[in-house]
Amino acid sequence: MSGSLFRSEEMSLCQIFLQSEAAYACISQLGELGLVQFKDLNPDVNAFQRKFVSEILRCDEMERRLRYIEKELKKEELKIPDTDENPTAPAPKEMIDLEATFEKIESELREVNTNAEALKRNFLELSELKEVLKKTQVFFQEHGQHNIIGDAQQALGQGEDTQTGNIQLGFVAGVIPRERMPAFERMLWFACRGNVFLRYEEIPQVLEDPVTGDGIHKSVFIIFFQGDQLKSRVRKICEGFKATLYPCPENPQERKEMLNGVSTRLEDLKTVLNQTKDHRNRVLVGVQKEITAWIIKVKKIKAIYHTLNMCNFDLSHNSLIAECWCPVMALEDELSGSTVPCILHRMDTKETPPTYFITNKFTVVFQDIVDAYGIATYQEVNPALYTIISFPFLFAVMFGDVGHGTIMFLFGLCLVLMEKKLISMKVKDEIALTFINGRYIILMMGAFSMYTGLIYNDIFSKSLNLFGSSWYPYYKNTTFEVQKSFVLDPGTMYDTEKGPYPLGLDPIWQPATNKITFTNSFKMKLSVIIGISQMTLGVLLSLVNHVYFKRTLEAFVEFVPSLLFLLCLFGYLVGLVFYKWFLFNQKCTQCAPSLLIHFINMFLMKYQPVTEIPGTNTTTFECIKYDKDLEKLPCSSQTVFFDNQQMIQTILLVTGVLMAPIMLSRKTICPERKQGLGAVSERALISQEEMPDNVSFHSNRVKENNKCNNSPLYH
Repeated sequence: MSGSLFRSEEMSLCQIFLQSEAAYACISQLGELGLVQFKDLNPDVNAFQRKFVSEILRCDEMERRLRYIEKELKKEELKIPDTDENPTAPAPKEMIDLEATFEKIESELREVNTNAEALKRNFLELSELKEVLKKTQVFFQEHGQHNIIGDAQQALGQGEDTQTGNIQLGFVAGVIPRERMPAFERMLWFACRGNVFLRYEEIPQVLEDPVTGDGIHKSVFIIFFQGDQLKSRVRKICEGFKATLYPCPENPQERKEMLNGVSTRLEDLKTVLNQTKDHRNRVLVGVQKEITAWIIKVKKIKAIYHTLNMCNFDLSHNSLIAECWCPVMALEDELSGSTVPCILHRMDTKETPPTYFITNKFTVVFQDIVDAYGIATYQEVNPALYTIISFPFLFAVMFGDVGHGTIMFLFGLCLVLMEKKLISMKVKDEIALTFINGRYIILMMGAFSMYTGLIYNDIFSKSLNLFGSSWYPYYKNTTFEVQKSFVLDPGTMYDTEKGPYPLGLDPIWQPATNKITFTNSFKMKLSVIIGISQMTLGVLLSLVNHVYFKRTLEAFVEFVPSLLFLLCLFGYLVGLVFYKWFLFNQKCTQCAPSLLIHFINMFLMKYQPVTEIPGTNTTTFECIKYDKDLEKLPCSSQTVFFDNQQMIQTILLVTGVLMAPIMLSRKTICPERKQGLGAVSERALISQEEMPDNVSFHSNRVKENNKCNNSPLYH
């Protein structure tokens, strides 16, 4: 059944002879098809010794420049358009034009950024100088020039009546980050032994860092001191705390004139900064629409040259020789759009081909779930085919609610109807992307949950009485007002004339106090039956693989012991469930043996003697005929289901246990199968060392469910 989801596609190893002039075009076209996985014919050659290493290095440099441009766009908060445009790989001659374009844009942006950074640094310095002049001017005006100096002299112990009263005090002014001000003040006090006078005030406006653009808070300070020694010490402390000192004239008139000059220069700088920002914005806006296509083109060029490096170079014929895996169904297609022909030769090999499944938007998510646990080897049965039904149904067995299932179904239906719009949005959030990609699973899980909810008669944890209850007596509303809960006994309340409830559980179980006990037992048994049935299907599928690959010995050593182990132990448990359902009716449920205790005792080989009904030769499991006598017997006395049960269970247990070592000895009995590439997922065939970049090449044919993830070109 090649060519279907049941088995992987039949693959063929092909040898391609490419003329040097057409090699680039042929590889480009093969990449657009996405149906080829190339082999590396130079595994022992260093990456820097291959033929096209210089072209790959050029692509690396172009990618670096594009990353820089992209970073600048994000810094400017310009959204990069993410369209469905998928340009083809440009010709080798276009690389020169792309390189020149990227180099020009990068140099222009770097020059603009350098100038803007210098202007911002100058603007910051002038802004700080302006604040220093303003604060000192206000400071001297409020306290008076002579008064403030007198206060400083008094603080330093230099009154005017002393001999040192005529000594002039010096001062410095500057700015310092606000968070360093307390430590700066303490250091001045201890280092200068209290012989300095410090006054400071915080700058109200937030200044901008010229490099990072972050806001910074600073404070203006003025320090009075006496003598050159203290002056040198103060300057060293300021330097250590990265405080910036600015010139501040002592004359008020000079300070005013300097302040006016600084204000004028700041206005001019604002104009220049705005013009620089506008120019940078124009450059980035021009790049904004093209950068996505540029990134795809560069990655495609790099992928093509990376693939060409895997080929052998034939000097005698001036051609390249490549080997690749390709689906047989695609061999008859045109492999190159070039006018120069290439030669394709199919090769015979004993290597295991890679696994490739044709998937579509519906089956791909189920295939991904299976691949997450393990990859089917080449031509093995694909479990994803059965997962399409079993996965949502097993979920519904646990979920089982009509109300919640309807909500899930409608949510999945909305995702399916809006899939084109959602896919075009290119959602980056991982959680949202999981819901979008799993839209068909959500839809099916909701639909199956509605079905199992009907079986459980459960809608928002409530029951519906659609067909009339099969229990009697039929209670009136007054009865429910008096008695809120009921213990239902199937042996006394079941209406045999009306028959069982037509669909699902009887709604009368909703008010019963033993509802959980009954429904949990019911759901648990169904879950065991379905789960063991699924495991049995998996074991049976292994037989299909053994027959297909003609592995007779492995079928006897692996399949037969696995099936016997499963059926002798867990298959027997399923049989007991059905046997108990048919043997015990509603009148003798209370005296039926417990399956759980019964199964545990089977492994412990613990058996109790069979209790017989007094005056008869019949064991207690025939309680349907002897319910009067059974009323005198405790239910725990029921220990068997059928005659010779102990002997049969012992045989099944010993058989199942003996199968375990046989299954474990398969590797020693059977020769090890060579997995090759077939044991690797089609999405994991290309290692990071072989393909450093993930490139998405698409064609109309690929979009029609022929996506081949085996290709080292395009992943």
